[in-house]
Amino acid sequence: NLKVMDASAISLCRDNGLPLCVFNLQKAGNIKRVICGEPVGTMVGG
Repeated sequence: NLKVMDASAISLCRDNGLPLCVFNLQKAGNIKRVICGEPVGTMVGG
């Protein structure tokens, strides 16, 4: 019950072997860090 994504999005990622990165969008610079491959938040699946 983390409520970070809807069930359909999570199912699509799981069914297609796509990793998810769960991170704080409110912290400045986090989107850039994720895009650059820096360790931010929690990686799920893949």
